[in-house]
Amino acid sequence: MKPNRLKQALREDRRPLGHMIWEFATRGIAKVVESAGLDFVFLDMEHTALDPAGVADLCAWFKATEIAPIVRVPQAQYHFIARSLDAGALGVMCANVETAAQARDIVKAAKYAPMGNRGVGIGGAHNDYIAVPAAEYFQQANDNTSVICQIESVRGLENCEEIAAVPGVDILWVGHMDLTTSMGIVAQFDHPDFHAALDRVVAAARKHGKHSGIQPGTPEQAQQWIAHGFDAISWGTDVAVYKQALIQAINAIR
Repeated sequence: MKPNRLKQALREDRRPLGHMIWEFATRGIAKVVESAGLDFVFLDMEHTALDPAGVADLCAWFKATEIAPIVRVPQAQYHFIARSLDAGALGVMCANVETAAQARDIVKAAKYAPMGNRGVGIGGAHNDYIAVPAAEYFQQANDNTSVICQIESVRGLENCEEIAAVPGVDILWVGHMDLTTSMGIVAQFDHPDFHAALDRVVAAARKHGKHSGIQPGTPEQAQQWIAHGFDAISWGTDVAVYKQALIQAINAIR
């Protein structure tokens, strides 16, 4: 089984760095991202046209690298979670998790027995089409699979400690745009209430031995949010990174 580099980095007390794939779901993107020295990518099915077949292709291409592919599923439902993992993803990110009950359902869908109720289909893409001993594989897969719950609403923020306490949840991930929208301070990332929310999520994760993540859009944001204690960072979407670099270059040429 391919090691999950996101989990490895966190276990080694090293801050894993990632990137979100929105638009550039190409056969070359895995090696392009690898050349940047990243640890993981998010393959986003929530805000893009990426479908299960596209996820399967991307997971296959990322197997040629050490980078961990994590799928942000469109909804925290069993068929999205289990199918993404069976396609070879090493974890799932679920948007707008608001209660511990929702987090428990996510863990059940992502983990094999006895931790969860993920259906068993051994010998597919997730284990390189090789038949393996089931009980041994269950343990390895459960240990290797990342479960990321996004905190994106006032309700989720209020319940973030209970969510972090759920066994099997690895990371609380702040969805900063949605969270500020829910708080009534849309995109006001310097607002004191938003900073207090960041501290609350980080504290909840630490209290329960979990981790916290966020996706900054500028180096200044990255420095500021890392200072809050976030220990997993995704650097922007592919569209934002490409567009920003292109604009800067074109303006310089002009």
